[in-house]
Amino acid sequence: MIYLDNSATTAYKPKAVIRAAANALEYLSANPGRSGHSASLKAGMLVYRARQHMAAFLGGQPDNVLFTGGCTDALNLGILGTVRKGGHVVTTAFEHNSVLRPLFELKREDIIRLTVVPPRDDGLIHVEDVRAALESDTYLVAAGHIGNVTGAVTDVAAIGQIAHKYNAMLLVDGAQSVGYTAVNVEELNADMLAVAPHKGLHAAMGVGILYAGMRVPLTPVRYGGTGTLSSSVYQPHDRPEGFESGTLPLPAIATLIPAIDWVTEHSQDLRSRIQSVTDYVLEELKKIEGVTVYTPAVHGGIAALNIRDYASDHVADILSSEYDIAVRSGLHCAPLAHKALGTEKRGIVRASFGYETTFAQADMFLRAVREIAS
Repeated sequence: MIYLDNSATTAYKPKAVIRAAANALEYLSANPGRSGHSASLKAGMLVYRARQHMAAFLGGQPDNVLFTGGCTDALNLGILGTVRKGGHVVTTAFEHNSVLRPLFELKREDIIRLTVVPPRDDGLIHVEDVRAALESDTYLVAAGHIGNVTGAVTDVAAIGQIAHKYNAMLLVDGAQSVGYTAVNVEELNADMLAVAPHKGLHAAMGVGILYAGMRVPLTPVRYGGTGTLSSSVYQPHDRPEGFESGTLPLPAIATLIPAIDWVTEHSQDLRSRIQSVTDYVLEELKKIEGVTVYTPAVHGGIAALNIRDYASDHVADILSSEYDIAVRSGLHCAPLAHKALGTEKRGIVRASFGYETTFAQADMFLRAVREIAS
């Protein structure tokens, strides 16, 4: 199979990542931080080392690294954990439903007011348009770093700088950027950053991260055992334990250390490979009659396209069944992006490239597209 669905999850997992998950399952069976015996303490130390590793990778502090059940949980925590009743939130049309659904639910319940900034004709979200949407009581701006539909890159650092002038916080969805590009929370002006380690970091599925700076007035949205203040029936708000109720996904967390090490060691090669293959595919796609390309000039690792008037699901089925090429089709959990692009009825075919994608595979994909288009 030619795997071009890396934006959903990266197919390549370094051997050290696989070993870390296996070792955690075999040798670290205790619940971290829930008991005083040596096995629990050993598991707890591994969690702490992973927290330190992630904080250093993001340029932040360990206690601000909050482990969640996935990037969706992280985004929900960032949104629902900072709600200000009657306040105003700004987001963009390129956001994933992990951002849109909690925000629109809050809007439907008249808890917040919400403004959605659309892209311009160049397929990008412009900082000036975000600035124009800010109001005196805007308390949160939620923006994706790299869009999951077209790969459009948004200047979140500039957005954060403007948001802070309005005393608003910036929540960055880094699901498609962390690992694929250099990400530092201070340089991005990000008060909160959500991470999907199973994507750009090549870690295991099952854990997400919300990095939340100390200036963020975060409230837990999940309640239960934390291993701290067990005599109280009220949820503690201390970090990180107050935001990590329940049993942590230790095998997935264990993969973060080798995953970050691998990405750090291979970062230049990883990013140049993906960028060069993506640029090549986009250039060739634009030469094929009947192909519409939606990926803008400023992009990251994605080629978004449609062929003639065919439904994207139909094209993806042909690519899978006749060419053994795996791509994503449909609406990509981002309905407003498709509305802005005019593809809400047929969706988009998304080819997303990874560390193992070769130019030979890219040529096979292009040949398949040419044959379908003809």
